[in-house]
Amino acid sequence: MGWIMSASRIFGIVVAVLLGAASAVAGDRSPTVVELYTSQGCSSCPPADRYLGKLAEREDIIALSFHVNYWDYIGWKDTFALPESTARQRRHGRALNARYVYTPEMVIDGVVDVVGSQSHEVEKTLAEARLSSLNSLSVSLTESDQASATIRIGAKAEWPEADVWLIEFDKQHTVNVRRGENSGRQLTYYNIVRNIRKVGTWKGDMTEIPVDLSAIREGGRDGCVVIVQKAHGGPIFGAARLQLLASN
Repeated sequence: MGWIMSASRIFGIVVAVLLGAASAVAGDRSPTVVELYTSQGCSSCPPADRYLGKLAEREDIIALSFHVNYWDYIGWKDTFALPESTARQRRHGRALNARYVYTPEMVIDGVVDVVGSQSHEVEKTLAEARLSSLNSLSVSLTESDQASATIRIGAKAEWPEADVWLIEFDKQHTVNVRRGENSGRQLTYYNIVRNIRKVGTWKGDMTEIPVDLSAIREGGRDGCVVIVQKAHGGPIFGAARLQLLASN
């Protein structure tokens, strides 16, 4: 994929236009959010899926695998595909002024996309992201007990309004694909998104949002992530993850 300008230039322009003068340093950043849009029916996706597994091991990155449903018609229905994942990818596309969406696409901090199998380009973009002041809003997701958690978001009065998303994920699954482009292959996926929902709106003030963990635990999920993102799509202002502790 060719870019008109470098990722660092894009990050700088987004911050300058949307957030004003930057004062944060790299140590103030939330983990960089990497969203891989993939499908079990996409023959070019397995290298990107494996690479996401490596990114998921890093503390400085929140890596999530969003399975889309628009390749289901070619012979294999993705067992993890969500229409909400497809809708989220299309919102990214509109915010990035992209002519189309594709797999395997990695969207980084909501402001730039890279072909997910091109690990060298992804690593370059991640390095540039860490130098930007984007994604520096204070965000935490803290488990109070087995049944509840709290999202806490800091104050940035001059920043635009943002949507607060709660994303549930499973750490790992292996699938035997029996039809379609990957027929006969056994594929492993990491940090697979199983549910996406908007849980609130942030308007620049200190904000707390309660989270009911009961249904998430009952669904067998391994964890969840909160993402605070410019309203209707665009830059991610902050993010946090929660690995769920095993029930006693």
